[in-house]
Amino acid sequence: MSAAPHPTQSADATVVPIILAVALGHLLNDLMQSLIPAAYPLLKDNLALSFAQIGLITLVFQGTASILQPLVGLYTDKRPLPYALAAGMASTGVGLVLLAHAQSFEAVLASVAMIGLGSSIFHPEASRIARLAAGMRPGFAQSMFQVGGNAGSALGPLAAAFVVMERGQVSIEWFAGVAMLGMALLWLVGRWYTAVGAGRALARRSRARAAVAVPKATVQLGMFLLIVLMTSKFLYSVSLSNYYTFYLIERFGLTVGQSQVCLFIFLAAVAAGTIIGGPIGDRIGRRKVILWSILGILPLTLAMPYLPLVPTVVVAALAGLMLASAFPAMVVYAQDLMPQSTGMVAGLLFGLAFGIAAFGAAGLGVLADAWGIVAVYKICAYLPLLGLAAFFLPDVKH
Repeated sequence: MSAAPHPTQSADATVVPIILAVALGHLLNDLMQSLIPAAYPLLKDNLALSFAQIGLITLVFQGTASILQPLVGLYTDKRPLPYALAAGMASTGVGLVLLAHAQSFEAVLASVAMIGLGSSIFHPEASRIARLAAGMRPGFAQSMFQVGGNAGSALGPLAAAFVVMERGQVSIEWFAGVAMLGMALLWLVGRWYTAVGAGRALARRSRARAAVAVPKATVQLGMFLLIVLMTSKFLYSVSLSNYYTFYLIERFGLTVGQSQVCLFIFLAAVAAGTIIGGPIGDRIGRRKVILWSILGILPLTLAMPYLPLVPTVVVAALAGLMLASAFPAMVVYAQDLMPQSTGMVAGLLFGLAFGIAAFGAAGLGVLADAWGIVAVYKICAYLPLLGLAAFFLPDVKH
């Protein structure tokens, strides 16, 4: 009979089925959430909304998630709630049903707040479980987890173009069935955590306490610079995810359906970039991936407002691919800085991502109303210059 595996050896093994399960859960979660921006043209026409109101919808949705995610992560680091993943899916499903029947701007805000609540529960706990299942391949696990979300976000515009736009706002409630599927899947993930994951978590915490701590000043500098870099990344990202369809319609005269297909191409490229970022970070280091993915897109963003239609779609996709490769590396880099608080760190970064996107969307909506959507893209083209901050990231090694 072979000897029982040492706890740290068990914690070092990569549990691919669980990583794939939380990635699929992320796909379902973000597919439902991506119906919100994908349905903006429909909601704008149905309810006679301004760009500023569109931005406010995003502010409420992503602001709710931004505020709550770090708090959920902080709590679950100490008192894990693996079955809360299914509860988060339920909240998202209820929000979709409410959105399908919303007949006023205020009702839309209430429904997207429910969807934001579901997101705030899902992301930090799912990311923490992905890290537990990663073993010695945290970049791979984080990329797989995030690419699930990006794939869901990419499918959202297609669902909007071929279902919601064809059958109207009320058809949004059909996607509550996706929430039920996600609840069943994540309930199984919760059972794995109860049976196996809790022991792995204990072993990892013991090893983290025994390791030499990263100096406090290094942690503070690293987290501050990550916030600067995330500001650049997510402000530019939200200009595309929220207003890209309006930009294409105004500048090139596309139909809503054609613009949704272009948005799908961009979001599919984002999904591909997410797959690339984590494994490359495992090999060459997170810091290098972060630097070149953010700063490297500057020539593309500067050129895009002046290009014809086809080059615009291609350049936007390339920029999205490069930019997306940064976030898996950012999450793992931050978790390396604070290895005993992986859930809180994930919640903080996801919360910041949602918060920056929320306020950015609201601000860009106001600017678009005042100056036009084309002018907004010319301004946003300079945001990747903040990527210079990556040169100063501490090189954390374990």
